[in-house]
Amino acid sequence: MVAVAGIAIAATVTSRSTDLATAPPAAIEADNSDATTPARDPETLRLLYSRSVVTLNPHLASGYQDFEAARIVYEPLASYNEAGELVPFLADEIPTAENGGIAADGTSVTWTLRPDITWADGEPFTAADVVFTFEFIRNPVVAAATAQYYDGVKSVEAIDDYTVKITFATPTPAWSVPFTGQTGLILPRHIFEEFNGPTARDALANLQPVGTGPYQVVGFESGTVVYEPNPSYWGGRPAFKRIELAGGLAPYAAAREVLQAGTADFAHNLQVEAEALSELETDASGHVTHLFGSQVERIMLNFSNPFARTEDGERSSPEIPHPYFSDVRVRQAINLAVDRNTIAKELYGASGKPTAQLLVAPANYQAPDISYSYNLAQAKALLDEAGWVDSNGDGLREKDGVSLEVLFQAAVNPVRQKTQSIVSDSLQELGVDVQIARVRMDEFFSGNPEDTGSLNHFYADMQVYSIGNESPDPSIYMGWWTCDKIASQANQWQEPNNARYCNPEYDRLWEEARKELDPARRAALFQQMNELLAQDVAVIPVVHRAMTNAVSDRLTGVEFTPWDASTWAIKDWSPKPPQSEQ
Repeated sequence: MVAVAGIAIAATVTSRSTDLATAPPAAIEADNSDATTPARDPETLRLLYSRSVVTLNPHLASGYQDFEAARIVYEPLASYNEAGELVPFLADEIPTAENGGIAADGTSVTWTLRPDITWADGEPFTAADVVFTFEFIRNPVVAAATAQYYDGVKSVEAIDDYTVKITFATPTPAWSVPFTGQTGLILPRHIFEEFNGPTARDALANLQPVGTGPYQVVGFESGTVVYEPNPSYWGGRPAFKRIELAGGLAPYAAAREVLQAGTADFAHNLQVEAEALSELETDASGHVTHLFGSQVERIMLNFSNPFARTEDGERSSPEIPHPYFSDVRVRQAINLAVDRNTIAKELYGASGKPTAQLLVAPANYQAPDISYSYNLAQAKALLDEAGWVDSNGDGLREKDGVSLEVLFQAAVNPVRQKTQSIVSDSLQELGVDVQIARVRMDEFFSGNPEDTGSLNHFYADMQVYSIGNESPDPSIYMGWWTCDKIASQANQWQEPNNARYCNPEYDRLWEEARKELDPARRAALFQQMNELLAQDVAVIPVVHRAMTNAVSDRLTGVEFTPWDASTWAIKDWSPKPPQSEQ
């Protein structure tokens, strides 16, 4: 029996070595770049991704690749460009206090819709579609992946066919979060209405969508989605006659297809070692773009014991605290053993900056007092102070007969594996035994409750991955660290707080920030939250990552934003006109 907070909990301890042995094997990523490729059609746009598309319904998305693919078909009311400015899509104008769109008390926002839009099948787009999309997302039976972005919405009302009023449960400065960006894409009511329930994932439209965007899907098989122009598109006919979006390519292979082979036009989110990527850019037929937004590569520490079970059989439960990481001194020591400068310089180059900030964008939310250092001597002193010492001279620290050892997991990726190696070397110098686990990418980032290797199950002591806020408003993102967002068996591991961190003071600050209408006071609250996470070592931010894409030099009109999918402005992508003969 393990006593926790005065409660006796039966715990089944799972062997660390057993778990390592049964961890998913390292996936072998295919390099298909040497395959014979037929001559390319200049009117076909080819897009490459590391993960294959599962669904084209963005509200049932299993990962970024589903949003990227769906964004070519569906549109939101508006989205943020790189400068952080709202750009209308299905909205006729952006709401402001001056035009009466934003209520003075912060409790509602009213959007006026474009009156000239139809769905790809010719049906009119109206406010009823926006209302239905909200009903679909908020239906608990649907279990929408985007539901968290609508938590504060009390109601969505169609004032008339082209006017929508969103009312919030409390005053909110985050009025622009619902129905914007990739989490705000509008679904057609006449297509999905009969699937607003337990059959949501059975709808044929999840694979054959009917949207308002520039292209429509004409084929979906073998990891490839094929699109052709939407003849009903309100923005005019797009430039390409065909788009092929292919998934399942290793980042290096995808980059090579764009930069060297010229067999593709775009490769997404290239987490490729800096030196290798630089070599591919030599005498290339394309170029690499680095867009810094909110993405932070971070190391997560598990606040719960991943190798013990409750009476209900749950692992990584907050009911059973972690045997080492419950001590802040041990977490501080791990933090001091992360060589951010080396990781950023050697592995990321121009695509990464060392950081200790969890909230990096927009910049006004960064906390100026947060800093980092790489100091193994100080780390050793902290472990000594915490009672973890090498008493038998075997090079490993122990306490009360228990050795200090960690299982460190990550999705299969060369950069992440080298990050694990760099951190592991430092930890071993501290006297910490490190076991490395590599999980198939599709399982690590899976939302399927059956995939126990996922980052939300977190059946390890440490893990590394990258994520950030979807919007310039960080309230949803920072809410992931609140106590009620802890991933658990009860919520099918769907909540984002996989560290199992819980601090009532942090929750209080977040509750204040989500309601604060004064921008300066709100920024100060987010800075305090950022500082508290750093003080508690609730997470170890390592690198501020750029979204690194490869783009063919034959394209023009390509514009990216950190606040939406890379395909958000694909209506403007076109081939460069042939150069005039001299």
